[in-house]
Amino acid sequence: MLRVFVLCLAFAASAVPLPSSAQAAGSGGPGCPALLNQQFPRLQDEKQQSLCQYAGKVLLVVNTASYCGFTPQYKGLEELYSRFRDRGLVVLGFPSNDFAQERGSNQEIAEFCQNTFGVKFPMFAKTSVRGGDANPLFRELAARTGQAPRWNFHKYLIARDGSVVAQYSSMTTPQDKALLGQIEKLLGSP
Repeated sequence: MLRVFVLCLAFAASAVPLPSSAQAAGSGGPGCPALLNQQFPRLQDEKQQSLCQYAGKVLLVVNTASYCGFTPQYKGLEELYSRFRDRGLVVLGFPSNDFAQERGSNQEIAEFCQNTFGVKFPMFAKTSVRGGDANPLFRELAARTGQAPRWNFHKYLIARDGSVVAQYSSMTTPQDKALLGQIEKLLGSP
């Protein structure tokens, strides 16, 4: 079960810029949008992962928490990921305790996500997503949209070219018709 768990979950959060040697090796080359040219540790083992691996995909970036009224959105996010991943959608989860609802360790968070909601979409280590301590990805998302997360399960939709298309409040569920319509539109674009 642990082996399956480790294979199913994927990513984490305190960003580390890619060294130029990694860029030269293809991790952040010319096909990687600037927004994605950074690394974060995976949730389950804290090994650094380049976001450049998602270049050319439609991304839904979400700050998450295990003890929030919106926590059941994990199920909808996993359903969304399962439904559209073969067409190029990737959900990226970033647990955060910015709203005092994610107190566990990375391992505890990973186990909760897997055991409670069967999360298989990439998850990153616990991080800050707002204010001066926000990780560089969330700082840039807030700057581009004019909106930092106001609560857990805030969502940012990113097009295949790395442009930020929209942001959605915690109240927007993964099954929201406007969100689904925008995802479908982006998945249909080259």
